[in-house]
Amino acid sequence: MVLRLYNTLTKSKEDFAPLDPKNVRMYVCGPTVYDYAHIGNARPVIVFDVLYRLLRQIYGEAHVTYVRNITDVDDKINARAAEEGRSIRDLTDQTTRQFQSDVAALGSLPPNHEPRATEYITKMITMIETLIASGHAYAAEGHALYDVSSKPDYGKLSRRSIDEMMAGARVEVAPYKKNPMDFVLWKPSTPDLPGWDSPWGRGRPGWHIECSAMSGALLGETFDIHGGGIDLQFPHHENEIAQSEGAHHGHPFVKVWMHNGFLQVEGQKMSKSLGNFFTIADLLKDWPGEVLRFNMLRTHYRQPLDWTIRSLKESWNILERWYGVAEPIATHRLSDDFLAALCDDLNTPQAFAELHKANEMELAGGLGMLGFSTVQEKIATKNAVDTHAVLAAIAARNAARKVKDFKESDRIRDELLSKGVVLKDGPEGTTWEVKR
Repeated sequence: MVLRLYNTLTKSKEDFAPLDPKNVRMYVCGPTVYDYAHIGNARPVIVFDVLYRLLRQIYGEAHVTYVRNITDVDDKINARAAEEGRSIRDLTDQTTRQFQSDVAALGSLPPNHEPRATEYITKMITMIETLIASGHAYAAEGHALYDVSSKPDYGKLSRRSIDEMMAGARVEVAPYKKNPMDFVLWKPSTPDLPGWDSPWGRGRPGWHIECSAMSGALLGETFDIHGGGIDLQFPHHENEIAQSEGAHHGHPFVKVWMHNGFLQVEGQKMSKSLGNFFTIADLLKDWPGEVLRFNMLRTHYRQPLDWTIRSLKESWNILERWYGVAEPIATHRLSDDFLAALCDDLNTPQAFAELHKANEMELAGGLGMLGFSTVQEKIATKNAVDTHAVLAAIAARNAARKVKDFKESDRIRDELLSKGVVLKDGPEGTTWEVKR
């Protein structure tokens, strides 16, 4: 069965032919660890986890290498650590652990490698030195910058001219730049910021060079697949191409570029000001991770996704029905139609449609292939509880406690307990779980 993938670079669906079938290599941009990951961050994790599973199915588990990085040096991290009065390492360690816990709860496999940017500073410095020596970059006032005019096909991924890219991007105008579109490879650090010694002075890397250095070190100069959200196509992925091909004597960087679409919440862009900003950890308090995963995959990965309460309820109901059938099956197999759907550019909606028609054995196999357990542990813990009724009761209890009506707050707590709902009050608010 032929795997066909949509390549953003060529704007077409292509038969996938790995450079080396014994070592299929994929890199996906991971989180910048200054805060909890939100539900939009979960989309590429889940999408490319499905691709990772499919590649392992086709080529064998031992023949696929998946790298997803951790960005642990960034101005947002520096600002958050200063705001909270904690060390940068303490912040990045804690948020990295939270991210790993969150995506595991969503049923995603750990990648083969999860490098931290700070572990590859030497590689970044070496790459920048090579770019300067080859005329693709220059040093100025403690900075090293990539010269976009040195690469005639700069913009080939986003299919935009430099003028169009300037119009659509926030370009930092600085006197040390030859061209406003030139981007930072290295920048100076003040004594209060993280920094490393370099030929250009004490400083830290720019964001784009981090992924180029890590992917090159772990996957080689040219590898098979690079994935991420569509928001990263420009400037991040465009700049990765420029750096990597410039440092590797023009050798192609990536064969296939894949990008998942945007995510909205209830028809609107996710925003804290709109009150529709949800972290993965927030959602996991009220929904099983497998429901969140299923809801994500019901929309094709390249399409925009509208995240709604209604769709979550539908996803929960479908999974409950499927698990009721799939759980008793001990021997699993994958139907040809199910695999054909996945091999057609990860067409998970069609794959689910095939599962609707499948027998019990194929249903169990398909769920397992897509990262869903066929044991009902997570669903069964809450399957008889009206989530929204519980949340409303918690809100009423909090209101009673606020006016010191402890008799009412105790009544609500005891009523929920009688239904098997246990409340836990903590510094971050009230959480709940179901005890059977």
